[in-house]
Amino acid sequence: MPFRIAKTFTIESGHLLSKHPGACRFPHGHSRTVEVIVTADTLDAQDMVCDFKALKTAVGDIITRYDHAFALNTADPHFRELRTAYGERVLAFTNTDPTTEVLAREIFLEINAQMKAAANDAEFPIPACVRLERVRVTETESSWAEYWE
Repeated sequence: MPFRIAKTFTIESGHLLSKHPGACRFPHGHSRTVEVIVTADTLDAQDMVCDFKALKTAVGDIITRYDHAFALNTADPHFRELRTAYGERVLAFTNTDPTTEVLAREIFLEINAQMKAAANDAEFPIPACVRLERVRVTETESSWAEYWE
């Protein structure tokens, strides 16, 4: 891939890791960044992989869903209670803890599907030749996880 660009988003989110033996098993939050990296073999007519604004528009709803949300394993005994109280702001992770690795994978899969479904759409000006390379999610200033296929 000769060309690569990235767009970074900032989100505030909470989670708890029910399988963790330490303090992470308690509810806590993070100021996270989500870095979306896309590639293309060639540049478009404007000499870009794609417009950064187009990338932001394409992934905005997905990123917004994770912002100010609480991610929780559906096996957690408090999942139903919290989901009832807070609705869709409690993100369900079916029988898996929402670790940073899992968040990176889920965000990657959602963005990848969105890009494929909307390629070359007039309202989604990202050409089909642009591919999602990876998603990097930071948990702290010094810790991050990536997912790619």
